[in-house]
Amino acid sequence: MPSAPPRVTATPAALDLLATIASEHGPVLFHQSGGCCDGSSPMCYPQSDFIVGDRDVNLGEIGGAPVYIGADQFELWRHTQLIIDVIPGRGGMFSLDNGTEKRFLTRGRTFTPDETALLAA
Repeated sequence: MPSAPPRVTATPAALDLLATIASEHGPVLFHQSGGCCDGSSPMCYPQSDFIVGDRDVNLGEIGGAPVYIGADQFELWRHTQLIIDVIPGRGGMFSLDNGTEKRFLTRGRTFTPDETALLAA
């Protein structure tokens, strides 16, 4: 039987930026933004500086960094594989990509019916 697809993946560019940030700041994590300003921005924080909430859902990890999303937002995106990418620009004010002139961006891909069944199993 095939295995369930990962709920989160990353592009090589995102993994490169993540490695650079982790080498400077130590272990990091991502929290998928659900705020009013830019819901496509995964925020990158030092693991020691971010308190994961009781209702946050762990989607998996990329490059050794756990990726979380709020439960309400997960319900809206549960049918979507999140793909963490990098584009030119400034990161979120509190995200560790700020100041690198690159920023993390979440792209999405809808799971196929077969993948959705595997995830539900």
